[in-house]
This record gives sequence, structure tokens and C-alpha cells, in this order.
Amino acid sequence: MKMERSGARPSASSRRSIRRRPSGEPPPLPRGAGWRTWAWATAGVLAVGSVLSIVLAMGEGNAFAIDDAILEAFASIRTPGLTDIAEALHTPTDMLTLLVIRLAIVIVLAIVGRWRHLVAFLGVLVATDWIAARLLSVDLSDPSVAVLADPGTFAFPSRTIAAVAATLTAAAFVLVPLGRARTWFRVAAHATIAVLAIAELYLATDYPTAVLYGWVLGTVVSQVTFRWFVPEDVFPVRYGSGGQAAHLDLGGARRDAVIGAMHDQLGLAVTDVEPFGLEGSGGSSPLRMTLEDGTRVFGKIYATSHARADRWYRVFRTILYGQLEDETPMGSVRRLVTYEHYSLLFLARVGVRVATVHGVVELTPNREYMLVTEFFENSRNLGDSEIDDTVIDEGLVLVRQLWDAGVAHRDIKPANLLVRDGHLQLVDVSALEVRPSPWRQAVDLANMMMTLALRTDADRVYERGLMVFSENELAEGFASTVGLTIPTELQTKMKADGRPLLARFREMAPRREPVSIQRWSLRRLALTGTTILVFLVGVGLFVDAIRAGIE
Repeated sequence: MKMERSGARPSASSRRSIRRRPSGEPPPLPRGAGWRTWAWATAGVLAVGSVLSIVLAMGEGNAFAIDDAILEAFASIRTPGLTDIAEALHTPTDMLTLLVIRLAIVIVLAIVGRWRHLVAFLGVLVATDWIAARLLSVDLSDPSVAVLADPGTFAFPSRTIAAVAATLTAAAFVLVPLGRARTWFRVAAHATIAVLAIAELYLATDYPTAVLYGWVLGTVVSQVTFRWFVPEDVFPVRYGSGGQAAHLDLGGARRDAVIGAMHDQLGLAVTDVEPFGLEGSGGSSPLRMTLEDGTRVFGKIYATSHARADRWYRVFRTILYGQLEDETPMGSVRRLVTYEHYSLLFLARVGVRVATVHGVVELTPNREYMLVTEFFENSRNLGDSEIDDTVIDEGLVLVRQLWDAGVAHRDIKPANLLVRDGHLQLVDVSALEVRPSPWRQAVDLANMMMTLALRTDADRVYERGLMVFSENELAEGFASTVGLTIPTELQTKMKADGRPLLARFREMAPRREPVSIQRWSLRRLALTGTTILVFLVGVGLFVDAIRAGIE
């Protein structure tokens, strides 16, 4: 049973001549200052800090002459009124006060469910505190002027200012949406740090060099952590609906880049760009584009952040499943988009109903690409459609076609199946695996049958399944299925449905012992051991940083 392909292609009136970008001309979306720039800045700051620490240690804890001179200058302008103000400002630098502020931010992030930001926030605090209190710390002798507040840290770097800088700069990334509000928050944060630093110098509780370095340290560690681990264009800070979306912003410069790149690289004149199907996509940013003649095409933008997420996803699955299926990371965003392009062409060649490919568009070299395909008009997600035996049969035949072609889809769920004009349409083949394990193919069958049963019932789907698969093959599918092999969206819909679909399928199928998916290898052991070690080191640094702050 061959599944016919259909779908409108852009008309000739929508196409223009393709223009090659000359050497030296900026790409459609030029590369901005990303995390690498801040990583180099952090490396430079640590290098400077290491040199200063060595010099101060060789000087037996004596501060630089300029530090003493600056403290003496502040001491010369002391008045009772200024001293009262400085002492009041000294209170927020107390470690207990900072811990309360940090705990409040953690609670807010937990309430809104911004977990990635929470992990990055804690990472910034632990790293900054440990670097300031352990890695680069050098105890300094008391200054020659009178100290007006207790305690004075007298160490390089300044632990208090580093902690304040890390807390406030990280708070800007996790609490304030990008834009004017965040700009003003940053200005206010650094103004606050400056005021607190002046108060510390006035009271002679810290040395100027230590204060300045602590300020810079807290800032750059925060910048590199959030720009690398939580890039704003993928994990924006939002409140209300859509606050946890992890998709690229399709407005502004990126929208203009999409329109220009489509015109130059594919010869298609785009008049409108809008997000589409975000709820069913986690590994890319899907969009719908309207062409000059009114027809529409579909696009998926892949960025380096998506490739990085795919890499971590595969590492996680290797730890869970071992070598039972190929979990080798793609390595680059270019390979990620190229592989899906290949997968669509491959499936079309073996007769599977997939979208017609128009091409790959480069937005930023080696960082951002867009796969462009046909858009299926008048189609609905399988999870929102009424289906009949024709759709059920086409879903089962689709799995048989994948088996015969020697591939597995690996992500069968309602969002990846459309119903159009009474027929089933497969979408999103980015997870396709060539020559998968029999277990992986069996899981595809079980997920397809559970997806179809959500819109009908298990008995009906099982009866139709016997027309395409043997009883032993059906039994193998449900014996291979465990919770982690069922896509998250499918699990959610099954829980909402309430019917024990998986249990019912297992009742009807011949009894078969569960298929073990635990396969150990040296790679799996190494990844598991490394993960445990990193976790323990992180906990150790966290505890050590807290102890250093209390001492």
C-alpha cells in the first residue's frame, strides 16, 4: 500500500533569480558577540587575577601602594554623617543578607518553572564564590587607616563585592525580559555595586584593587554562563503565557534575514513570517512563510543552541539505553539540518508521504540554518482530528514502510502526524535513524498504535494492526515499550485520556517477556561515571563556597 504525495509548490510568479553572496559580504544574519567573546574575556580576567594573586602572595600579603593611597584619600574626607550612610550601605554586603536575596530569586525561578535559568543562576554563584574565596584568594594585611566597620575581609579578590556583582548581574538575566527594562536594571545594578564599593572603601573594609577585580569577576562569569548555557534568543525571559518557550525570536533582524535569505538563496519572495506549531517542536524553531502569490511554505530554523541541546539529549539517552541505538551527536548545526534534508529525500524516494523539500537556507554560517519545505494547507494535527479506518491503516502501513526501508522515526507522536483530506501525513523526520536496532523499530510500532488509539480505541487499532503485522510483531512492540520510550507529548495525552491503552494492548497481544533495553558499554560507563563525578564536584564546590563565605 503506497502512500501518495501531494502538496502545492510555489508558483513561478513567486520565484526570483538566485543570488550568490560574494566573498566578504556579511551573511543575512551576521554573527553577534556571543558566549565565545565573553569566554575569552573570562579567561583574560582569570589570567590577570592569577598574576595579581601571585604578586600579592610574593609580597607577603602587603597591598599595593596605590591601594593604601586611595584608602587614605577616603579617610581624609570622613565625617559623622558620611560614616552613618556608609555603615548603612555596608549591611547589604553581609553574607547572610546576600543568601536571603539569592534564596528569594531561587524561589521565584522555581515558582515560574524557569529551571534552566535556575541551574545557570546557581552555577554563577557557586563559581564566583569559589574563585573569589578559594582559587585566587590571598589574605592581605590590615590597612594603615582606621577600619570603621566589622568585619573587614582584607583579601584579594573582594569576596563581598564579587558576591554582590554575581548576584545582581545574574538576577538581570533570570528575572528581567530582554529590552529596555533589562538595560535599566543592569544600569541600576552596576550603580548599586559602585555605591557599595565606595562605601566599603570609605569604611576601609576592602582594598580598591580587590574591590575592582571582584566586581569584574562577578560580571564576566555571569555573562559567559548565561550567554553559553541559556542564550536569550532560545530561552527568553517571559511572564504569562509562553513564558517557558524555548524557540528563537522570529521578529526584528531574524525576520528580515529570513526574508532576504529566501529571496537570494531559493528565489522565493516572502511577504510574511510567523511562528507555527511551536507546541509540538522542541528541537527547532518552526515557522510559516507567506509568498508573494499567496501560497505558503514551511520552515524550521536550527541554531547552534539546538545542536547543543541535541548533543546533550543523545548523551542522556546513551546513559539510559547504552548502545542499543545510535546516539552519536551530530556535531554541528550544519550537519543537523543536512541530515533532516537527507531524511526527507530518502523517505520520499521509498514512497513515504513526506513534505516536498525546497532547500536549505543559510542565515548565519555554521550557526543558523533553515530547512524549507512545502506547507500542508487544510491539515490538522492527528491529536485534534477525527480518524477512520483509512487513517489507522495508513499509520500502520507507514511503520511497515519504515521497517522495510531499514529506518526508524524515533519520535512517533500526535504532533508529528497530520490528517489532510482524510489521509495521514508524516512530518518532522529530524530523529530518523538508519539501520536501527529491532527494539527501536518495535517501539515505533507501539507508539504509532497508542497514538492512533487516542482518537479511537485500542481494540479497533489492534484489529487493524493484525492486517499489517503478525501477532508476534505486535507483542514485540508492546514488550519493548517502557515509560521513557514514549514521547512526552504522547505520555501527556494518554494521562489526560485516562484509558489504560498500553495495558489493553498488552492484554490482547500474545504474552511476551519485557525486552530489556539496558545495554552497558565502555562509553556508557564513562559517560555515567563522568556525570556522577561532575555532580559530586559541583556539590563539593557549592559546600566549599558556602564554608568560605562563613569563615
